[in-house]
Amino acid sequence: MTKVDINKQLEDMQKVAKLNENKNPKYSILTMGCQLNENDSEKLCGMMEKMNYKKTENLSEANLIVFNTCCVRENAEDKLLGKLGEVKKYKEEKDTIIAIGGCMMQENHIVEKIKQSYPYVDIIFGTHTLHQFPTDLYKILCNRKRIEDVLDIDGEIIEGLPITRNDKIKASVTIMNGCNNFCSYCIVPYVRGRERSRKPKDILQEINILAKQGYKEITLLGQNVNSYLKTERENNIEFEQYNGVNSFASLLRAINKIDGIERIRFVSPHPKDFTDDVIEAIKDCSKVCKLVHLPLQAGNTNILKMMNRKYTKEQYLNLVEKMKLQIPNLTLSTDIIVGFPGETEKDFEDTLDVVKKVDFEQVYMFIYSRRKGTPGDKMENQIPEEIKHKRFNKLKELVEGQIAIKNKKYVGTIQKVLIEGRSKNNNNMLSGRTDSNKVVILEGRNELIGKMVDLKIVSEHMWYLKGEII
Repeated sequence: MTKVDINKQLEDMQKVAKLNENKNPKYSILTMGCQLNENDSEKLCGMMEKMNYKKTENLSEANLIVFNTCCVRENAEDKLLGKLGEVKKYKEEKDTIIAIGGCMMQENHIVEKIKQSYPYVDIIFGTHTLHQFPTDLYKILCNRKRIEDVLDIDGEIIEGLPITRNDKIKASVTIMNGCNNFCSYCIVPYVRGRERSRKPKDILQEINILAKQGYKEITLLGQNVNSYLKTERENNIEFEQYNGVNSFASLLRAINKIDGIERIRFVSPHPKDFTDDVIEAIKDCSKVCKLVHLPLQAGNTNILKMMNRKYTKEQYLNLVEKMKLQIPNLTLSTDIIVGFPGETEKDFEDTLDVVKKVDFEQVYMFIYSRRKGTPGDKMENQIPEEIKHKRFNKLKELVEGQIAIKNKKYVGTIQKVLIEGRSKNNNNMLSGRTDSNKVVILEGRNELIGKMVDLKIVSEHMWYLKGEII
């Protein structure tokens, strides 16, 4: 948990800002991937705005275009390469600076492809060198020589970077980086490194500042949040305790005491690390949402073993039962991968069985995607695409049927809803979310935005509910 000295980067931000004085340069950023990537992009935006760049959504206006990449899905590479082809004309027309960062830049074969086929890309930076972006940019502005700034070793925890958040009501806060689990389908440990936890003091100070700025909802981010500080404890690595925080459960309890914060969410935990103290903290902490994301990935024990998930179907169901008994009003969401190598029809039926028994509030479904460098990519018995899609559609039909039944149970109930703003699909309506993360639309004035209100649910639709102020 070494704290990197970012004085050099802060100095280079000032140097770039000076170069940009009276020029009114603009930047555009395209973010691919998960909430951790989105959080990284907020830091990139913060740095660019400190360097006197103004944001634009129009690529043709931008003097600086940044791609923050993801490599979890197979089509991410195609999406990036398509976008690089699109922005080539801006490089030719106005010498736009093009930078690519994020997880995909930790994959050597992708970096080599970009160097060979897209020579007009100026900056390539990885997940461990994001904080050095101002220094890389300053060098490009000075000499226009391509920079490759990628580390293969685990990066350190970086504090003190400026951040420009996309939202004024909800904020994400990263509590740890990396992953130690090495699930056989997943590239993340190879591109984000091993688990490194932020200091409790730094996390709590960030959330206290957010509370003072008027933020109401915090989402804690990490590849495996409920193993927060676990590596340090197991390896007797000293860390600075603050407000008694020495685990994920104690972190939840500390955040629950912060005035102004009204809701706490977290993603993603791992079932194998879901300890009793975390369950008790969720139960006891009034601000912690009772929707828990509990990734299943597959419902068959043999497939789970091949995935290196470290739990069985029965252990997962027992954990769910324990949580439901101890946490009133608990709802669950999950991730499921369809078509992992070797998955038989019977194995897939086990997944459907778990979905029927747990009755998830939300299910994020994915068709298995081979990722170069993972054990899953080398496995025999890869499932044909048509079978994957057939199983995916069968799972989708089951889940949507469950959601339709559950939605009806909301009608007539009173729900606490945090109003987030105007509905994206209907500007005449406000939109917010329940504790269980259900979208609710309602008629109301802008003064309600940012407030927690009691709504009576008057109708249900597949992907949203409609409410009225009591």
